[in-house]
Amino acid sequence: MNAESFLQQRLLCITSVDRVEDAVPLAEALLAGGLKVMEITFRTAAAAESIQRIRQHVPQMNIGAGTLLSPEQVQRAMDVGAQFGVSPGLNEAVLAAAAKNRMPFFPGVMTPTEVDHALNLGWKHLKFFPAEPAGGVAMIKALAGPFAHTGVKFVPTGSINAASLPNYLALPQVAAVGGSWMAERKLVSEKAWAKITALTAEAIKVISTTPAKS
Repeated sequence: MNAESFLQQRLLCITSVDRVEDAVPLAEALLAGGLKVMEITFRTAAAAESIQRIRQHVPQMNIGAGTLLSPEQVQRAMDVGAQFGVSPGLNEAVLAAAAKNRMPFFPGVMTPTEVDHALNLGWKHLKFFPAEPAGGVAMIKALAGPFAHTGVKFVPTGSINAASLPNYLALPQVAAVGGSWMAERKLVSEKAWAKITALTAEAIKVISTTPAKS
């Protein structure tokens, strides 16, 4: 699958898992809410095994690995079955490892220089991070001007919530929105699966009523 295929629902759930046993119920809760793509960050010791369990037991879920900061983490993510990777920044060694493994990848950018560099390296689907602190919708609009002809698409992530979701979805330069509000770490640790399903369903409903622009 290519990078675009993981963005078709226009929403990417980003979550951290502290206990491996929570991984499968979490994936099932997101699926129950209508979402088929999620990213587990490599910020906890449980991340790799969580991804592996989801691939084994919830095959309907498209699962990626986030916060990949080294080539070794890229390889580890591939080894446990991650279908795509995400990084908070633009690390050439990480991107080289992803390219070598033919791993769909969303590198993080925040400035025009970083967007330009990512495009020159051959990456067109970019995580815009941290979205809200970096200027949010207005910043993406500003970046779109000089780069619109390149085909670049952004996946804004960082402090986005249900209320701001429609504002990002309305931008033609936004392929999908990354968010953690529907599966925050606290909700996962509390095993609040019904709440996660409800928040996910609400987000999917917003997306269904916000037409994509080209």
